[in-house]
Amino acid sequence: MPGGIYFQGFSGDSIAGSPCNTTDSCYNQVIVRKGHAYMGKKKILPVGVENFSKLRTDNYYYVDKTKLIEKLLSHRGDANLFTRPRRFGKSLSMNMLRQFFEEGTDPLLFDGLYISSNRELCAEYMGQYPVIAVSLKGVNADNFEEAGRYLARIISEEAARHDFLATSGKLTSMEKKQFQEIQNYRMDKDTLIYSLRDLSRFLEKHSGKKVIVLIDEYDVPLAKASENGYYNEMVRLIRNLFENALKTNDSLKFSVLTGCLRVAKESIFTGLNNFNVYSITDADFDEYFGFTDHEVKEILHYYGLDDHYDTVRQWYDGYRFGNVDVYCPWDVINYCSDHLGNPDALPKNYWLNTSGNDVINHFIDGTDTEKEVTKQELELLVNGETVQKNIREELTYTELYDSMDNLWSTLYMTGYLTSRGKPEPSENADTVAYSLAIPNREVRNIITSRIMARFKEGVKKDGETVRNFCDALYEGRSKVVEQLFREYMKKTVSVRDTFVRKPLKENFYHGLLLGILSFKGGWSVRSNRESGNGFSDIMVLIDDSDTGIVIEVKYDEKDDLDTTCREALQQIMDVRYTELFEQQGVRRILKYGIACRRKDCRVMVETA
Repeated sequence: MPGGIYFQGFSGDSIAGSPCNTTDSCYNQVIVRKGHAYMGKKKILPVGVENFSKLRTDNYYYVDKTKLIEKLLSHRGDANLFTRPRRFGKSLSMNMLRQFFEEGTDPLLFDGLYISSNRELCAEYMGQYPVIAVSLKGVNADNFEEAGRYLARIISEEAARHDFLATSGKLTSMEKKQFQEIQNYRMDKDTLIYSLRDLSRFLEKHSGKKVIVLIDEYDVPLAKASENGYYNEMVRLIRNLFENALKTNDSLKFSVLTGCLRVAKESIFTGLNNFNVYSITDADFDEYFGFTDHEVKEILHYYGLDDHYDTVRQWYDGYRFGNVDVYCPWDVINYCSDHLGNPDALPKNYWLNTSGNDVINHFIDGTDTEKEVTKQELELLVNGETVQKNIREELTYTELYDSMDNLWSTLYMTGYLTSRGKPEPSENADTVAYSLAIPNREVRNIITSRIMARFKEGVKKDGETVRNFCDALYEGRSKVVEQLFREYMKKTVSVRDTFVRKPLKENFYHGLLLGILSFKGGWSVRSNRESGNGFSDIMVLIDDSDTGIVIEVKYDEKDDLDTTCREALQQIMDVRYTELFEQQGVRRILKYGIACRRKDCRVMVETA
């Protein structure tokens, strides 16, 4: 069954008993390996493993996505493009397709998986075709010439994988010479442009069968070209390469491409008629990239992490592809890996660390130049609500940041936002209206971190206000502190931490205060320092002064700032947050209670 755990043997291995369908029955299954029986062990988590054969033969955990093959063969066009955000299993799926279709494949790789139950399909397609498989992920260059060399190197390495063509009795001497030119990573531009078509032609002539072409991360060269100022040159090169490989290629059986964005057809896919695009908005193939809730529960159960389900769901679920809700596989696998050794480890922003976040920076920075409504919409998003936007799926990379409307589309297509509810028609025929939301806590952390970074950048430039704020804080002038803090809150996005439990809702306001105080020279500022019977929010010790400041921040859930503020002061007294200063002999201690609600606050002070 899809998502099941299987313990198959390979290369002479056999299994005592039938393939298992549940994690429980698999665990103690006896495997006979080359005459030696032993008890099966827990499978290895495939962190960063994108090679299907390695995953299946080296005892890695695999969530069965082989139904993708069946669906592809029933829905395919001449060219088929799957667009998904990064780290949703595109590369592994492409390698799986190669392993399934390519001549000489080991059928045991698919033994026990969903696709093996379709015997008729396997007999017709498994191991029956020559396959060209390239990933353009590595075409990351500072200039066009360098990018061209990288692209040529990738294709030459794929040609080398088919080096039997050099001695094929089916090819003419001229064709063998052309093949040798493709194998040369220093091939000229003309050879490069026709390389995939010519390689297809040679493979068909050798095998007598049409060729399947797989191109992973097709849009990476375009993204990098846009970043580094050679986009038009790269578009022309990719367009010519793809036109020859996918449009005028008589040796083509079909092709599959993957990428993050659906680049406008007219830019690189001109004239390609039988071209199917399956984006995150399409119901077809919606469950084959990403983990479903059922699959995540199976993974957690298998590794004894059932108690972590709520945390994993809160942090890494929330993406909507077509009609299915999915988790980010990269996050789930890394979380499980970290927690096998340390069940108490805190969740991390794994997805954040796999790529830059330029789109978020462009979006948040744009709130300064666009209408105020954009800032309000950002506040709605980070506070767990939705905004309705017209989404345009086809964009060129030069258009991504051209307007705020395009940025909304880019945020959606790249996984920073997801959809809620059903789409609606828009007044523009090129767009569809979606209710957009932040998918999970991880993405929210990415966005709020950038909001806080921009706030600190603004504070750093505003030295006079920082000085006035800190002077008022030192002198115990609570009303001035209140006024200035309220002004700071109006300058930034209000974040109410809806993704965490109630006691942590004040975290954002806590961060704002730390951001202001961090620029005051001569002040030692400590956060969540143990003192008395608990941990105080903020403690400030002022150099060359006999003064200490204790601050307790609370979020006002009651719509009663005065009462909440007094509760904050009372907590300082009850938990004895001043004890650390008292032990150090600090004679003057200022105790501040600060209550916040949206863009308003109340500040009260008492002196010990």
